[in-house]
Amino acid sequence: MDEGIQIVVVCAFLFVALPWLVFHYITKWKTAARLTGSDEQLLDDLYDSAKRLDDRLCSIERIMTAENPAWRQNCLAETDRQRLLSEDK
Repeated sequence: MDEGIQIVVVCAFLFVALPWLVFHYITKWKTAARLTGSDEQLLDDLYDSAKRLDDRLCSIERIMTAENPAWRQNCLAETDRQRLLSEDK
């Protein structure tokens, strides 16, 4: 009698529970792989913000270059100096 119950439980597990579990996670995987409308809107907003910040940075660089053409070299020299000071600590 116990063998019969064990066979039924094993068959139920193999033919019902295991396929249900596999199909459940396949469905979850397929739905999670898509972007929602709000995700796409957020990405568009972030792209627009990054574009505006890039334009502002280019404007600042043009202004600084017009005022002091060697500002980049001075800035790089200061960065190297700070890096050397932090390495000595």
